[in-house]
Amino acid sequence: MAKQPFASSADLGEKVESLEILADGVYALTAEGDPNVGAIEGEDFLVAFEALATPKAGRDWLEKLREYTDKPVKYLVLSHYHAVRVLGASAFNAENIITSSITRRLVDERGAADWASEFGRMPRLFREPDEIPGLTHPTITFTDQMEIPLGGDRGDLVLKYCGRGHTPGDIVAWLPKHKILFAGDLVEAEAALYTGDGSHFDWSTSTLDNLKALEAEQLVGGRGEVARGREAVDAAIELTRGFLTAMIETVGEVHRNKGSLKEAFEKTYAHLHPKFGQWPIFEHCLPFDVQRLWDEFDGIDMPRIWTAERDQEVWDQLQD
Repeated sequence: MAKQPFASSADLGEKVESLEILADGVYALTAEGDPNVGAIEGEDFLVAFEALATPKAGRDWLEKLREYTDKPVKYLVLSHYHAVRVLGASAFNAENIITSSITRRLVDERGAADWASEFGRMPRLFREPDEIPGLTHPTITFTDQMEIPLGGDRGDLVLKYCGRGHTPGDIVAWLPKHKILFAGDLVEAEAALYTGDGSHFDWSTSTLDNLKALEAEQLVGGRGEVARGREAVDAAIELTRGFLTAMIETVGEVHRNKGSLKEAFEKTYAHLHPKFGQWPIFEHCLPFDVQRLWDEFDGIDMPRIWTAERDQEVWDQLQD
C-alpha cells in the first residue's frame, strides 16, 4: 500500500455542484462527494441546513438558492461542530443558529483545534478563508427534539437528536409531511465515513436504528447523492452501518489479539477497500477512523481532540 498524500491535501479539483428540488420549497445541494447542504422554506422565511466551510462557500450556495426563493434565513441549523459545516455561517445572516446542547459545548471545547485540523486536511473546501470571522456559536440549543412550525400547510420541521454517531452531538432535520430527512454525516450515500470523532458502537446500532425508524422516503446524507425512495434510503443507512460494523469487527479482532494500531489499520484497509475504496475521501478518512475506534476499544469514551499536529502524527504512523 503506497503512502498517500496527507488527508485531502492533494484533492484540488473542483466538484460540480447540483441544486435539487426534493419537494415544494425543499432543496438540497450535492457536490460529487463534497459536503451537502439544504434549505427548507417556511411561509415567509427559510431554514438553512449546514453552512459550509467559509462565508464565500456559503454565499455561492445562497446565490444558487436565490434563483428559487428570496425569503430571509430565519434559522440556520448545524448538524454538528466540524469546521467544514459551520464556519461559513456569517454568510446566511440568520436570525438564529441552532445546534444540540452537546454541540454548543464541543464548539467551546474543541472548535478552534478542529478549525486548524480541517483546514489542513481539506484546503480546497476553504474558499477565501480569510473572511471567516471566528468560531460559530449557536443562539438556540436543545437536548432531544425541537419543532419549527413552517406556517400555512407546510407542516413542521422536526430537529432531532438520535444518539451519538459521527460526533457526540449530531442532529438531523426531519420533514414528516414530505418524509424527507436531512441526516448530516450520520449517513453517507456512497461516500466514506469520517469517524475520527465518532461513537462507533452507538452509531452502528441504536442511532442508525432511530434514523431508519423514521421511514424516510428521501434522504440527504452528509456527502453523496440524494437517496430517493424507501429502498434507496434504507440501502444508504445499511451501507453506513456496514462500513461501521466492518471496522468494528476488524479493529476489534486485532485489539483482542494484542496486535498493533498499525496492524489494525492495514487489516481494516484491506477488508474495506474492495467495497468502499473508490468512495470519496476513503483514503483521507481511514487512518483517523481506525485511531478513534482503537481508542474506544481502549476504553476512551469521549473522542480525543484532533489538532493539526496530532493529525499529522497519526497519518505518518499509519501510512509509513
